[in-house]
Amino acid sequence: MRHRSVTYSRVRSGRSPGPAASPGVGYAARDEAFSALADPTRRAVLDLLRGGMRPAGEIARSFTVSRPAISKHLGILRRAHLVEERREGRHRLYQLNPEPLEAVASWLEQYRRFWVSNLANLKAFVEAEYEKETRGASEKRNRTKEK
Repeated sequence: MRHRSVTYSRVRSGRSPGPAASPGVGYAARDEAFSALADPTRRAVLDLLRGGMRPAGEIARSFTVSRPAISKHLGILRRAHLVEERREGRHRLYQLNPEPLEAVASWLEQYRRFWVSNLANLKAFVEAEYEKETRGASEKRNRTKEK
């Protein structure tokens, strides 16, 4: 028996998409970006597009997966607003859109600060404990020598 995966968007579920659903704003846009970035092929496409605008055919030739698969990946990246598509005649050109990545980087920065602070505190604690142990060991040696 085949099972189908069903995904419901906010609009279909009857809830209003609200302001967070607009591109480049709020949680919905950031979540779409994280979802798109979860796939290694899509991350590789973004890495390729860091070098500048490229036609869809050139992007597809850069990978061992099929053209339709790359087309689907580009569609997901487009819906997440991570890439922008421009048509010139019958060619589709893609370029990187850094805005959603800035939202992701901003979110990650909070955790980066958290870990830097906590690691600095851990370092200070370990150094203080090491200093106590070293001082205690040398005092113990001095007392043993005096006896």
